[in-house]
Amino acid sequence: MHDDLHSPGHSPGHHQGTEAPHGALGEAEYEEFMRLAAEEGFEAAEVDSELAKGSGRLPVLAVIGRPNVGKSTLVNRILGRREAVVEDRPGVTRDRVTYQAEWAGRRFKVVDTGGWEQDVLGIEASVAAQAEFAIEAADAVVFVVDASVGATDTDENMVRLLRRTGKPVVLCANKVDGPSGEADAAALWSLGVGEPHPVSALHGRGTGDLLDAVLRAMPEAPPETFSVAPGGPRRIALIGRPNVGKSSLLNKVAGEERVVVNELAGTTRDPVDEVVELGGKPWVFVDTAGIRRRTHLQAGADYYASLRTAAALEKAEAAVVLIDASDTISVQDTRILTMAVEAGRALVIAYNKWDTLDEERRHYLEREIERDLAQVRWAPRVNISAATGRHLDKLVPALERALEGWQTRVPTGKLNSFLGELVAAHPHPVRGGKQPRILFGTQAGARPPRFVLFATGFLEAGYRRFIERRLREEFGFEGTPIHLSVRVREKRGTGKGAKGKARRHD
Repeated sequence: MHDDLHSPGHSPGHHQGTEAPHGALGEAEYEEFMRLAAEEGFEAAEVDSELAKGSGRLPVLAVIGRPNVGKSTLVNRILGRREAVVEDRPGVTRDRVTYQAEWAGRRFKVVDTGGWEQDVLGIEASVAAQAEFAIEAADAVVFVVDASVGATDTDENMVRLLRRTGKPVVLCANKVDGPSGEADAAALWSLGVGEPHPVSALHGRGTGDLLDAVLRAMPEAPPETFSVAPGGPRRIALIGRPNVGKSSLLNKVAGEERVVVNELAGTTRDPVDEVVELGGKPWVFVDTAGIRRRTHLQAGADYYASLRTAAALEKAEAAVVLIDASDTISVQDTRILTMAVEAGRALVIAYNKWDTLDEERRHYLEREIERDLAQVRWAPRVNISAATGRHLDKLVPALERALEGWQTRVPTGKLNSFLGELVAAHPHPVRGGKQPRILFGTQAGARPPRFVLFATGFLEAGYRRFIERRLREEFGFEGTPIHLSVRVREKRGTGKGAKGKARRHD
């Protein structure tokens, strides 16, 4: 074993769905691990914080309001970077609608919900359903109102919607660029949702006070929304672009017509949770098909479909991503796969309408998969026909393999033995006369697996991908994303227990 790697002892594994007191570590293993970290010059509080990160679901904050009140600008301000698309036109399709943010040492997810108004899709009930679903998936809501315009009828309708959901609400009075706008903000007390926080999302004025209020409204550690009861039905999100066959698949596995199937893309409007018997056991399948699409509102429809997909993933343990095998793999397909990976869910890719393919299409599909889906090569693949039921018997084994990998834990001692052999055989390349070394590591969590490595220097992205690939080869992890973070010891202390300074990179 490599001299720079230690092998702390490990305690017996924990029951599925539960977290040990310190992530994946039992008490004895944790104490031994912290002792070794101190010997290598890492501060105990810093290591403890790193191990605690990512254990459990992050709180979700939904940013809502009518069009052009500055929601995306506020999201970018919260993130500290320009990531959400900012345009004057409502309903712009975004590559991502969910982002990770941090304020005052607390991490949470931000969902940018786009412009909301009664007639955004031409059907009032449909639009209200999408907003309600976005809010339902959140732990708290920031309601953005343009203080320079004042409360509109649409804002008052949104207040009624918020009251029905019962979610904590923080009122953001945006576009208050100076003291002269304070009176406009104060007038928004009339909405009856609490104190208006005067903010200029564009210039950053007042956003700190707003985020302080958000942290007070949000739970620090919300409970997991998916089932963790032993033997209980596993929650599976059926996701994919419109008209790919999600509703047909749900009907086929249920053995009856439970949801409407129509050739019009986006027939399903509300998410449908169904308990089905498959492979001799119950599963909860969530059909997340897109909403009704109108040609002139296609961008907005795509946006809301993405929002619904993200919300469904928050409540699921695994995702079955359906791809129309008869059609070219699209940017939307890869976007949906990325959403599932970033949500940290177990993943199975189902290529639907396989029975319709000729040999030429199968050849080109294989090339498309190799080119466009290389980043999810670890996901189990099933070739099915939702219409005829062909090969649906392969879906359950694929899901079980993915869920098994998703909740797999590697004892710290076993992990460090593996890392020692890996580092000895394949050391990090020398860069600038320096060769960073991995000192030790641990699995800080599961569902999905999360590893923390402690090193003497920055590990290049290519080397981290190499480590992830070898982790999969050694321990399985089929069908699950793996999160790998590295703590770098910048200065080594002298003597046992000496403290050093470390930094983190993912």
